[in-house]
Amino acid sequence: MSLTVADLKYLDSAQLYQWIKQNASSSGSKFLVVDVRDSDYVGGHIRGGLNVPSSTVKSQLEPLFNRLLENDVKDVVFHCALSQQRAPSSATLFIRYLNQQNSDLTKGLRIWILKGGFVKWQEAYGEDDSVTEAYEKDIWRYGY
Repeated sequence: MSLTVADLKYLDSAQLYQWIKQNASSSGSKFLVVDVRDSDYVGGHIRGGLNVPSSTVKSQLEPLFNRLLENDVKDVVFHCALSQQRAPSSATLFIRYLNQQNSDLTKGLRIWILKGGFVKWQEAYGEDDSVTEAYEKDIWRYGY
């Protein structure tokens, strides 16, 4: 069965926080956070996340797919600064790539978008170094 844009799900920062703390998604599966920020990948990032700048996503689809296979990941969370354009676009590209693969990985795979992106994340968890790395509060003082 193919994935479609309609299969994209949204989760909020509190849900992702719980996933990180329990080291598993709500379904108990392994997950991967994919941060598609480009030059704005400064001032902090979600601990354990993978930075794949949106400008390179097309060339990184195969390595991302292989990483999921190697690590038995079932939930992938895309985000950018606000998760309004780059994250949904990157997630859609990834869905199209997955549909071209002859793999059982797409069965049970869930693709997520982090509501509000890193901007909302850092408002709640920026200063929590157990879930946020390299946070620089001064960069976020006046908003995004």
